[in-house]
Amino acid sequence: MRLSVQEAAFDLGAEANQFSHDLRGVGAVVTFSGLVRDNGGQLTAMEIEHYPGMTEKAISAIMDEAVARWSLADALVIHRYGVLRSGEPIMMVATAASHRADAFAAAEFLMDYLKSRAPFWKKEISANGADWVAAKDSDEAALARW
Repeated sequence: MRLSVQEAAFDLGAEANQFSHDLRGVGAVVTFSGLVRDNGGQLTAMEIEHYPGMTEKAISAIMDEAVARWSLADALVIHRYGVLRSGEPIMMVATAASHRADAFAAAEFLMDYLKSRAPFWKKEISANGADWVAAKDSDEAALARW
């Protein structure tokens, strides 16, 4: 299991290859990468803040839960912070399990958690100023299904 909270960009393909390279006895690997989305073409950047230590502890606990709940062979979470531009990767989740249903479910669980509960604070910056990103009811509903 690997968690990285980092400012630097990452290469999705390289990370996926490294994640799956030494896996044995698994039938499925699921990967997902979230990108900075520019709804309406007004976004200059997104600034993501976090508290080192607290963030890693919270995400590690939810990763442990996913590994146990879906009998994962391995899991990976990468989440960036700092100033990111439209189209840049924000995060990546990878899961490995004996069966695809478990790998997909665990990946969705981790993504829903990262979207709604992980201790990150996001600010959208545009020509009109900066606004903190508020929680969405749809994100809460997605997490509630677990």
